Amino acid sequence: MNAFAQDRMDTTGIAQIGDILQKSKGLSAEQVNLALQYQREHGVRFGDAIVAMGLARREEVVWALSQQFHYPYLPESERKLHPDLVLANQPFVEEVEAFRDLRSQLVMGVMGDADQRCALAITSSDQGDGKTFAAANLAIAFAQLPGRTLLIDANLRTPRLHQIFGVKATPGLSGVLAGHHEQQAISPIKQMPNLYLMAAGALAPNPAELLQQATFGFLLRELLEKFDHVLVDTPSYSVGSDARVIGVHCGAALIVGRKHASRMPRMQTLVTMLNKSKVKLAGVLVNEF
Repeated sequence: MNAFAQDRMDTTGIAQIGDILQKSKGLSAEQVNLALQYQREHGVRFGDAIVAMGLARREEVVWALSQQFHYPYLPESERKLHPDLVLANQPFVEEVEAFRDLRSQLVMGVMGDADQRCALAITSSDQGDGKTFAAANLAIAFAQLPGRTLLIDANLRTPRLHQIFGVKATPGLSGVLAGHHEQQAISPIKQMPNLYLMAAGALAPNPAELLQQATFGFLLRELLEKFDHVLVDTPSYSVGSDARVIGVHCGAALIVGRKHASRMPRMQTLVTMLNKSKVKLAGVLVNEF
């Protein structure tokens, strides 16, 4: 890239950040020009000039950059989400990079086959291992990629995702599987563009039978045509056969274990069971949160 092209790109980027800050912070054109002058005189980046002049906080400049590069996350003043959503509430802390790294591995691995696309079941051997926590944050990580991400709460026994994301519990998956053809079973997550949630729906007396039927498989295939990434939260293996059934319908599974808590024999049993069902295993995520 020649110097003229570089200067032109930098000027365009600065103009975009300036426009965003003018709208979000109410900066005037004169203040933006003064920041540009400060930048030239001190040889610093435009965002650093804005902060040094006290025109905006660093957090607000980072948020403006995220808008410029279409990287959705909430500004600090709007982070009033459920504390489990660490990827939205604390988007730049070192610990959450694990979710982005896992996302990359999944995209290049079990979810990267364009000819045989599959959904990803997220399960665990025991209750309390953190699979719903992992599913929610991994879904946010996928939603930061181009395209649309759908998170399905297939835990028809003790669903939590509707509470975590603050949407209605019904209508949802159980109603669709029961043949009610409920409208608006999928809810957009308004704070996070590109992310959608299908809640579990009303608690049914026969969750295993609902998930076992072919309708669930047909539904997942239909949703894979409408969404770029589909993730499915499941009950733990300790409460029944749901996890295995969901994994078979999805085609791929990620197992979550909790550090110093999960019991290795039960996890090995879950891995063996999924392997026998010919489910593609993405691996085991060790939850330290």
